[in-house]
Amino acid sequence: MTGAALDGLKVADFSWVVAGPLVGRALADFGATVVRVESSTRVETARMMQPFYDGQPGAENSALYGTCNAGKLGVTLDLKSGQGRAVARDLVRWADVIVESYAPGQMAKWGLDYDTVRADNPSLIMLSTSLMGQSGPWAKLAGYGNIGASLSGYQDLVGWADRPPIGPFGPYTDYVGPRFSLIVLLATLDQRRRTGEGCYLDVAQSEAGVLLLSPQLADYFDRGTVAQRRGNADERFAPHGVFACRPSDSADRFAAIAVCTDEQWAELADEVGGPVLAADPRYSTASDRLAAAADLEQVIAAWAADLSAEDVQARLQRRGVSAHVCASSADWSRDPQLAHRGHLRAMPHPTFGTATVEGPRYLLSEAPGVVRRPAPELGQDNEYVLRTLLGYSDVAYDRLVADGVLV
Repeated sequence: MTGAALDGLKVADFSWVVAGPLVGRALADFGATVVRVESSTRVETARMMQPFYDGQPGAENSALYGTCNAGKLGVTLDLKSGQGRAVARDLVRWADVIVESYAPGQMAKWGLDYDTVRADNPSLIMLSTSLMGQSGPWAKLAGYGNIGASLSGYQDLVGWADRPPIGPFGPYTDYVGPRFSLIVLLATLDQRRRTGEGCYLDVAQSEAGVLLLSPQLADYFDRGTVAQRRGNADERFAPHGVFACRPSDSADRFAAIAVCTDEQWAELADEVGGPVLAADPRYSTASDRLAAAADLEQVIAAWAADLSAEDVQARLQRRGVSAHVCASSADWSRDPQLAHRGHLRAMPHPTFGTATVEGPRYLLSEAPGVVRRPAPELGQDNEYVLRTLLGYSDVAYDRLVADGVLV
């Protein structure tokens, strides 16, 4: 086993909410020293987003913030002040990488844009992630990933054909964009290793989202087909849906089932209706089943309604049919596969005793990721970052504290 894959990498994290912080979180998991810059006078949005530990809202209680920022050091700076911006520039000179997700143009207002900061640090890599990128007629559009999902085309595609669109849950592109950002950032680190050159990276979350709709776009440009909402149905496979199961403790329960091959259909049919249904020639091919999808769904719905969602899952998985409980938060937290992978990590926290965060998304055999500490409380590492990492004297640090810069 080797050391941490990114040991020695220094990152200044000026991002917020989800899309940017998840990039820094991945870097921290694999050994990078990541310094998260915030302000206690303008508390970042994710700190006030649920779920909250113990159900209590508060700037230090957000589990969302906690999992997006675990492993990082935290400093608070007043970037409206000249002193605060001077500290930020020192942090940028220290860093190998900057990650930022402010509205396009904001870093330039603080004198922290790439053209300015690279003068002091020519090998610096800067990654900006925003909804629509740093240039173009829509660059200034503000919003979160739900707006990105709408611009990418997801909002209109999710829902029932005869009802208004509902879109995927949450800020969808906030979770798509970081994966593309991380890949391109790692590639750029490799380029710098070989050439010594820095680079500016401009990631538009909406464009990252559009890429995952490539089949629908290709169909449109080839045949003019506009993708439509179809609920849980699939254009090729049937049965394919979500089915109500026996309620549990007064809570609705559901299971998702997808039949993708003739062999899976034979197994599902035998489980649901025995040999008679399995041998019914009306459903022998995929095209036959698609034509009769509505009737088949009624048959499966009647069967599933008397069973628990867990029983549906177990019976069908034993037969090689794709099926799974539609997991609630409670289901997710005790999922045996996630437990086996060590996905949830508990660690001591100064405010509420124990923080539970998601583990590294990638398991590397030779250099495994590690969650080294919970997310920082506001200003938790001001003194360490300024005095130890940046080399500020006691006098200089105390002056910043007295002048209210580290807030």
